[in-house]
Amino acid sequence: MNQAAGRDGRTNIAAKGLSGSGYEGHYFWDTEMYMLPYFIYTNQPMARQLLVYRYQTLPQARQRARTLGVDQGALFAWRTINGEEASAYFPAGTAQYHIDADIAYAVGKYYEITRDIDFIKQCGFEMVLETAHFWEAFGSWHQVGTSQRFEFHTVTGPDEYTALVNNNYYTNRLAKHNFELVTYLAQEILKVDPNGLTKFGIDATDIDAFQNLAKHVYLPYSTEQQINAQDDSFLSKPRWPVAQSTPENFPLLLHYHPLTIYRYQVAKQADTLLADYLFPEDLSPEQLQREYHYYEGMTTHDSSLSRSIFSILAARMGDVEKGYRYFMDTAQMDLVNLQKNTADGLHLANLGGSWLALVAGFSGFYVQDEVVHFTNHLPSELTQLTYRMKIAESVLEIKLTATETTVVVISGPIPTYGVSVNGQLISLAKKVR
Repeated sequence: MNQAAGRDGRTNIAAKGLSGSGYEGHYFWDTEMYMLPYFIYTNQPMARQLLVYRYQTLPQARQRARTLGVDQGALFAWRTINGEEASAYFPAGTAQYHIDADIAYAVGKYYEITRDIDFIKQCGFEMVLETAHFWEAFGSWHQVGTSQRFEFHTVTGPDEYTALVNNNYYTNRLAKHNFELVTYLAQEILKVDPNGLTKFGIDATDIDAFQNLAKHVYLPYSTEQQINAQDDSFLSKPRWPVAQSTPENFPLLLHYHPLTIYRYQVAKQADTLLADYLFPEDLSPEQLQREYHYYEGMTTHDSSLSRSIFSILAARMGDVEKGYRYFMDTAQMDLVNLQKNTADGLHLANLGGSWLALVAGFSGFYVQDEVVHFTNHLPSELTQLTYRMKIAESVLEIKLTATETTVVVISGPIPTYGVSVNGQLISLAKKVR
């Protein structure tokens, strides 16, 4: 990933990096959701440059939104090099509007860790604002009884085996976050510059409107299954036929017409569960258990982006042995040619997923409300896990064994963030060299 990452603000990370010709060198959402976290926590200047690349393509993103009949905001290309859409198949390409919210999410995570307000003022806020404007214009209000909800129709979520549906949970949850993030970052700008929003052409009325939209975004839920529903229709479809679930029929996209696959309740990869990973405090452990086991039974893992998310969530739920099995499939994917297409190049996002499985899974890392959380989920197959990450100006070293979890400051100041280890707030100390 270090080798493949763009450093000049004009290039990004190709899906196959520099290792092969697969995807013709194009960039996808893979960067923001699977690879950028590694850079945010280990190489912040490079993370910034990868986000600057997206900012450089903002004019093309605005034009893309207009092409699709959305009269405000910007829609970043699903597949691109120069910012223009290069996807030839719109149902599983351009219709994945969630890329807008993915990029906004990445901007928010970058700022959360670096506190780089200059980047926000120069590049980041404009991207988050333009994507929020897109969701505002793309969505529609729907009256249900005496209440209203804000919905997004005819979209494709991360699961490319389910296309052009209404209210994909992942898309809606990320759009909700996009609205919340634009209001938060606006307030951060105003803290350092009372007139800082003027150049963006918005004021308090606009911020109030975004806050209202965030409150009303519809998140589909199945009262029968007591889980978040992947979309309005997914749970009502027939399950993929058992007779067609034999090894020689996978991956499904190579053996069946897309319109055949779209009729069934079958998922190519983590979709609703991906949102559960990104927002760990959204749902109770009991609901996560129900959700995980339901969607696990529907998922083929035909995408290289899938198993790492299942590993992370299994570890978080305490099923560390399952987490380890999914992790090993992730870590060895290109070594054993698990997807049967390594000849086209390495699965770069899967490499990012391998890092995430270790850090977000086995060490339970996430950040919420300026508290950095670590929870020891180390599987018995691993005797020790040690890694370093940078939070603001502080380099932390995290070490896990079967019986201990330690977090110390290697360099820089003691961070102002709170640090929680296994559910308990701790005081950090500097490591004595």
